[in-house]
Amino acid sequence: MSIEIKAPTFPESVQEGNIATWHKQPGESVTRDELLVDIETDKVVLEVVAPADGTLQEVLKAEGDVVLSNEVIAKVVAGEAGAAAPQVAETVSTQSADNSEEKIASPAARKLAEERGIDLQKVSGTGKDGRITKEDIVGWESAETAVTAPVAAPAPITPSQPAPAAIVEVPTGERVEKRVPMTRMRARIADRLLQVTQTTAMLTTFNEVDMHRIMRLRSAFKDEFTKVHNGTRLGFMGFFVRAATEALKRFPAVNASIDGDDIVYHGYQDIGVAVSTDKGLVVPVLRNAENMSVAEVENTIAEFGAKAKDGKLTIEEMTGGTFTITNGGVFGSLLSTPILNPPQAAILGMHSIKERPVAENGEVVIRPMMNLALSYDHRLIDGKEAVRFLVAIKEMIENPAKILLEI
Repeated sequence: MSIEIKAPTFPESVQEGNIATWHKQPGESVTRDELLVDIETDKVVLEVVAPADGTLQEVLKAEGDVVLSNEVIAKVVAGEAGAAAPQVAETVSTQSADNSEEKIASPAARKLAEERGIDLQKVSGTGKDGRITKEDIVGWESAETAVTAPVAAPAPITPSQPAPAAIVEVPTGERVEKRVPMTRMRARIADRLLQVTQTTAMLTTFNEVDMHRIMRLRSAFKDEFTKVHNGTRLGFMGFFVRAATEALKRFPAVNASIDGDDIVYHGYQDIGVAVSTDKGLVVPVLRNAENMSVAEVENTIAEFGAKAKDGKLTIEEMTGGTFTITNGGVFGSLLSTPILNPPQAAILGMHSIKERPVAENGEVVIRPMMNLALSYDHRLIDGKEAVRFLVAIKEMIENPAKILLEI
């Protein structure tokens, strides 16, 4: 019995996606719940699995093709895995003088080879029965470049890595260029950032925060915290999220958004936390962060980070949000101007902690200082509100007891 494989049902905010990677090729056996294909949308990469044991009969959408919600993308013949099924993988009949064997290549590999002018007879296949996969083409091209160039060969490419990540090192002095298509996620990020600069009146205010008290608190209790909360590590983000939720209650305009000619005030705090991945920046959302403890915040962020690394974040986990926090300090940023995450009206930027001399009670002391930046939409938030909001966060971080006492 032939079973149609369909793209998932996309939410209203996602119109279409692209076929990113086929993990199975026509003619190969599949088992129930085995990963068949990745579909990349504007926000996440969705996985489509096999509905039953059987054989992948036909692929209707090749890698790079656009797919719509619930569109049929392949067919599987149900039955015992490995049962006989029509072999529909493309065969290359070209034969060389010293190799009379026919080369079998997947549709994606054949397409990529044609685009890059690669002779499939020269490529060794690592797939089932010697089938040439897309990764074999990319790996062969990288190896050939390494042979002709007096530089170290690039790291081998694994099937889980996207093709654009296979950037070849170029010898110094040679004017070599490499053109790769922008991923759907990166293109969407570019569109949204450009939209922000063109449709908002974005302004940024800065302040600095003395971290010595909160660092002392963290140092004193981090081991006990980890033990009590089942391995959850105590970081700084939990404190900043708690401080932000309290500040948002005091300054509701910072937690609001503009919808046409209306201002929407949100009676809850859904805090987005920016997470960097190989494919771009994603912002999973802490729902009702005002009701979360520091431990719950830290644990949820850790789960989001692991999911982001593995590409497992769902669209629901990244939809919405009333305010965003981004931490460029983990990459060494000393000061930056974060860009708004529309339709939100503000975003808080954290930065690296550096020891600096500061004046305290008439004396110069060395303190671990962090620069904070609040970018906001000036159409909705006045400068006074933005400054007072940032000062409120500064005061709570410098005096952690205020977070607990909500003062």
